[in-house]
Amino acid sequence: MRTDRDVATDRPIPPETEPQRRHGDEDLQAQGRALRRAIPDVYRGFAGLRSAALADGALDARTKELLALALSVAEQCDGCIEAHADGAARRGASEEEVAEALGVVVMMGGGPATSYAPHAFAAFRDARARHDAVTGRP
Repeated sequence: MRTDRDVATDRPIPPETEPQRRHGDEDLQAQGRALRRAIPDVYRGFAGLRSAALADGALDARTKELLALALSVAEQCDGCIEAHADGAARRGASEEEVAEALGVVVMMGGGPATSYAPHAFAAFRDARARHDAVTGRP
């Protein structure tokens, strides 16, 4: 069965060739836990920065997640894409809002952004489906 990511990239991705840093990769999660145990103060500081940066203010948290998702594409950070796609879904971003934010990053980022933007769109759609299933939203 083709996933949203396969459809977004318009090509099937055989499981054996998928990058190791995809959503749900237990190896990356285990590595992250090990590093957090080694430098907990750094991770607590980063968590505080993240919370402060994404809090409602002059810009609402949904808009900030859309900005972070677009920047994740520009930085070509798979883990960031997954995290901010999830954040945008949790904060109620629409598919249209995500698509337009990704359109801006494609305009600014050119070719490399056209490789990462479809991944971000698929990650958002997957995250939204998960959140809708939990909340019972249609």
